[in-house]
Amino acid sequence: MLEADYHDLLDPETWQFIRDSARHFPPDSDRLPLAEQRALHAGLCRAFRAPLPTDVRLTDRTFGTCPCRLYEPAAPAGTVLFLHGGGFVLGGLDAFDDLCAEIAAGTGLRTVAVDYRLAPEHPHPAAFHDALRAAQAVAQAFPGPLVLMGEDAGGALAASVAHALRGRGALAGQVLVCPMLGGALDRGSALTHATAPMLSRQDVLRMGALRHGGREPAADPTADALRDTDFRGLPPTLIVTAQCDPLTDHGRAYRDAIRAAAGRARWIEEPGLVHGFLRARHRVPRAAASFARILQAASAMAHDRFAAARPG
Repeated sequence: MLEADYHDLLDPETWQFIRDSARHFPPDSDRLPLAEQRALHAGLCRAFRAPLPTDVRLTDRTFGTCPCRLYEPAAPAGTVLFLHGGGFVLGGLDAFDDLCAEIAAGTGLRTVAVDYRLAPEHPHPAAFHDALRAAQAVAQAFPGPLVLMGEDAGGALAASVAHALRGRGALAGQVLVCPMLGGALDRGSALTHATAPMLSRQDVLRMGALRHGGREPAADPTADALRDTDFRGLPPTLIVTAQCDPLTDHGRAYRDAIRAAAGRARWIEEPGLVHGFLRARHRVPRAAASFARILQAASAMAHDRFAAARPG
């Protein structure tokens, strides 16, 4: 299978985003001690940080056993539980602070960011347990529509929480952005985009090994939603993937599994975008347009207006 030609697929703004991101990670940075990798990632997040909306109030508090940050717009109509990206080993509340504030401002929904435990110090299922307990505590604290949202590793956690909570809570929906869902890594997009900018197939394998202590589970939906055998009863679902990402086929597979079980799911593959494109939402018009679609979908789910029966 031929690999993609990114010079044809990516526009100049996206290439500039890739170059700006690469400045924060030296070659072979994945071989550095993890503390140094996390410091580099924090520097990247600071460099792309946008000013916070002035009409959103921030409060740090605990939900379940997990430190969280609460973003409250005026008169919220529901709640978004946000689980950050970082391959299960990077990230935290400060890294996605501006994004979460914009989610709250753009949807009119209070947003709760979860500072789940990271691997390899805390291997799976620690992050899943944190996310699940936080979701349960948030649902109890704020009765009403609850939308799960996650990016990258956070998308995996959000989907696994949705599977775990079926029949035990009223989820209004889930929005998964470039999620790791446990799809095939030996064919399809995993090979076509094996050396994609921002995330390679090797990166996915390396982070999976760190997450699981080198021993990935054979069939564990608390780790990867696509490993489940039952996709019935899931909330309305939107999966948004980037075309130039080894994980993009995971979105298609998850949509198909939900639809085969008579569920409501929509998959959007954003053309000409790369993994982690939400960080480029103020620099790349394609990323800005996708972020607007994500906000619209989350708001529609909270108001029971999400339309999944569209192409894709």
